[in-house]
Amino acid sequence: MKIIVAGALGRFPIGGNAWVIMQYLLGLESLGHEVYFLEECGEGSWVFDWESEEVTTSLDYPTGYLHDCLEPVGFGDRWFYRAGEQARGMRPDAFLSLCEEADLLLILACPLDLWREEYDRPRRRAFIDLDPGFTQMRLANGDPLLDRTLGRCEHLFTVGQRVGDSGCEIPTLGRHWSIVVPPIVLSHWSVASGEATHFSTIMQWKSYDEVEFRGQIYGNKSLEFLEIRDLPRLCPESFRIALSGGDPEALRRIGWEVETGFRASFTPDAYRDFIRGSRAEISVAKQGYVATRSGWISDRSVCYLASGRPVLVQDTGLGEDFITGAGFLTFEDLDGALAGIEAINGDYELHRKRARTLAEEVFSSDRVLPPLVESASE
Repeated sequence: MKIIVAGALGRFPIGGNAWVIMQYLLGLESLGHEVYFLEECGEGSWVFDWESEEVTTSLDYPTGYLHDCLEPVGFGDRWFYRAGEQARGMRPDAFLSLCEEADLLLILACPLDLWREEYDRPRRRAFIDLDPGFTQMRLANGDPLLDRTLGRCEHLFTVGQRVGDSGCEIPTLGRHWSIVVPPIVLSHWSVASGEATHFSTIMQWKSYDEVEFRGQIYGNKSLEFLEIRDLPRLCPESFRIALSGGDPEALRRIGWEVETGFRASFTPDAYRDFIRGSRAEISVAKQGYVATRSGWISDRSVCYLASGRPVLVQDTGLGEDFITGAGFLTFEDLDGALAGIEAINGDYELHRKRARTLAEEVFSSDRVLPPLVESASE
């Protein structure tokens, strides 16, 4: 099949986001599909430059980042970046021909900022929701870009494992949301060697404004981090955070090792090195994921698992029928986090091995993507 994967790589230049997209590109290619990447910016390209801390409208910065991510993995000539009448990457005529021939347009996470006539030409369109709850509530609140994009898609997927269940507060809006887990291409994520000393996380303090829905406010990780902020004071482990936003000095004063988020994880390689150099993941979820009991699973956690690094994350409603246990532990409060740390340290080798096994048996792109493609193509 010819598949166009659409997402925001150049406009959100950070290693973790790049890997989300690359897992799909590389995973689909490994299955034998002919895969291309599209980034549709709408009428113009506005990108935050981490170094200058300014917004740039030049296409040089985002497309330079995009090329540097995709060229080393064989996609140097299979991407198209569009902003108004400007474009970089593939020749425009070649991309238009691709749209005519494509079997599937697979849209990751965010709506297309401009829906052009040629996006109706692929045989099928599908949207993958990576922000469960916030996506559906924004759609219910009348977000025009989401409404237009999802209205054009025959199939909707979500990483919220509980979406549609009776105990989940996320509205389905009369649409069927097929459940999918984040895929990982294991050939690019080998098991890390050695016993690193620190539990770690990579965190954006506030990703966007809170969302109001049915009289309730749903927010970011900043609200949930308060639950575990005192960990360095309560146990002897080292805790490291690659932080974007927030108050780094305040966290350093209470014992956290804080690195500047974009410097620690700007490129795909830096992001992977940060994870592989950790003993285990310790992380909260966005308050909205927790409050809605979404069953959200982090693509970052899957990278830890594949690296043979155990995961200890805040419970978003996954429940005992999922995969929680050795290698993948959840907590609801500070005491639960402390108990999880103790459990990981109690038999670290068991948790390391189980982490990799989970990546292979549950999250491998070879397992996750074939049924997704089959369903999206119907």
